[in-house]
Amino acid sequence: MSALPPFHLAFPVTSLAKARAFYGELLGCPEGRSSEQWVDFDFYGHQIVAHLAPEEVRPASTHAVDGDAVPVRHFGLVLSMPAWQALAERLRAAGTRFVIEPHIRFEGQPGEQATLFLLDPCGNALEFKAFADPSWLFAK
Repeated sequence: MSALPPFHLAFPVTSLAKARAFYGELLGCPEGRSSEQWVDFDFYGHQIVAHLAPEEVRPASTHAVDGDAVPVRHFGLVLSMPAWQALAERLRAAGTRFVIEPHIRFEGQPGEQATLFLLDPCGNALEFKAFADPSWLFAK
């Protein structure tokens, strides 16, 4: 994969303390600037900003994807396979409750990928995925 510019994503949370515990402690994302209303995190080189806006947090609807009920509104990262495996093990060891357990999706097809879904403590859905062959990211 080529070097890509970092993305920026702002999203609502019900509690900055819960966001700090999840993104900062569990996922290991260093904290950047903050105020009483928001906090920046370095999300693997990308800037995500948790904004205190409990009225904006709502459950995501789902769509069926390869037999899984995938939360429609979600964000996440494409990691290397070793990094994905290490994250999956760290999340399991922490007792994480997955929306979709770590597994291989589209097995034997173009785009075969390792994937897992979880919710942050405020109800935002995240997906982490990896490809054995990174060129499969946009495979048809």
